Amino acid sequence: MEIQATPWLKVSENQRFLVKEDGTPFFWLGDTAWELFHRLDRENAELYLKTRADQRFTVIQAVALAEFEGLTVPNAYGRKPLLQNGSGQYDPTLPDVSTEGYDYWDHVDYIVDKAASLGLYIALLPTWGDKFNLAWGKGPVIFNVENARIYGRWLGERYKDRPNIIWVLGGDRPLTTALHFAVIRGMAEGLKEGDSGRHLITFHPMGGYSSSYHVHDESWLDFNMIQSGHGDLNKDNYNLVGMDYYKSPLKPTLDGEPCYEDHPIGFKPERGYFDAADVRKTAYWAVFAGALGHTYGHHCIWSFNQERSPCFIMQWKDAAQRPGANQMQFVRALMESRPFLERVPDQNLIAENYEGANHLQATRGKNYAFIYTPNGLNIKVNMGKISGETVRAYWYDPRTGGFQFIGTYENKGILTFVPPTSGRENDWVLVLDDESMNYPVPGKQY
Repeated sequence: MEIQATPWLKVSENQRFLVKEDGTPFFWLGDTAWELFHRLDRENAELYLKTRADQRFTVIQAVALAEFEGLTVPNAYGRKPLLQNGSGQYDPTLPDVSTEGYDYWDHVDYIVDKAASLGLYIALLPTWGDKFNLAWGKGPVIFNVENARIYGRWLGERYKDRPNIIWVLGGDRPLTTALHFAVIRGMAEGLKEGDSGRHLITFHPMGGYSSSYHVHDESWLDFNMIQSGHGDLNKDNYNLVGMDYYKSPLKPTLDGEPCYEDHPIGFKPERGYFDAADVRKTAYWAVFAGALGHTYGHHCIWSFNQERSPCFIMQWKDAAQRPGANQMQFVRALMESRPFLERVPDQNLIAENYEGANHLQATRGKNYAFIYTPNGLNIKVNMGKISGETVRAYWYDPRTGGFQFIGTYENKGILTFVPPTSGRENDWVLVLDDESMNYPVPGKQY
């Protein structure tokens, strides 16, 4: 039976965004829940999904063959995803779909369908990357060209009637040999054979890269995904988005794994942890640079951590309500408050920019503009870039989703706008509207 709560998705006509089947915009607000199928039972999966739906997320990123010993350690119901072949190897052509009991794939089905009932899409990775390129981690490597295609075809066929699936190949590993490329291509071709090409496909790369580095020209790749990663404070993900934005052929892009909230900076707890201000900054930088949406992440959510340690500092149920997670909805709300599909990045709005942590990022439509200041520094604006003889100016608060009216100004020359507060954790978005447009009024909460 086809799930109807989530419409099919496609790439927009201008090749910059994703839209629903009726052409209306779709804003990707994702969360990384990599171990979702592997670690949570039905009750906890439902709790997690409902929490994220209430926080207005739209996409959950999860892995079928998970990183944390996803082949050898069973799920919450004691089931593994694959059977072993005659050589004792876990075999992608032998998914454990027993007619007895509640098998691993029954559980995946349950979570996918529960997500759909809540209006959530599942960005589904067929496998984590260590299963085709060990590089680091535990593996084992189980894929070759032939079984990758068979496994992809089986997955595609199984989920062909579920609109809330987005396929994500890769899984945090580089493609360094011809065999790696062939495995990914085979899996993509298998998916398309199985679902008749009904679902979009992207690729999750290793940290610091975009899928465009390896597979931009592949015909199966519908849009790019970046992993700006967890190595540095103030990672300039806007440059990664910008490089994708201007590649040919045109394809949408997003940062699918930026710094996670409460993740040790550079994987070293002694350096401290990324916080809500960091995850807000990466979100507004990326979206304003032209991304189709954005993915949030928390270090203790993707792993569904139950213990406390210097690396994983809280249990996942506590992490689900962290400030950054609750504030991501305001990114979505702002982007959906103005005409969506006409939006372009435009740094020419900024008369004087800053470097590093203070970098300003700007985007606009025909009759509105947004400029993000991470630490509340003054914004000097080249006016006249949007329509209207006069503009209304507002401050938008990324922490609360509230507007503050500034005033009405002539749309010419260079104007300086001073945010209400400044300093770390005092980020603001300057909103400029053609005065003739009837956009949301100040004080509106999203």
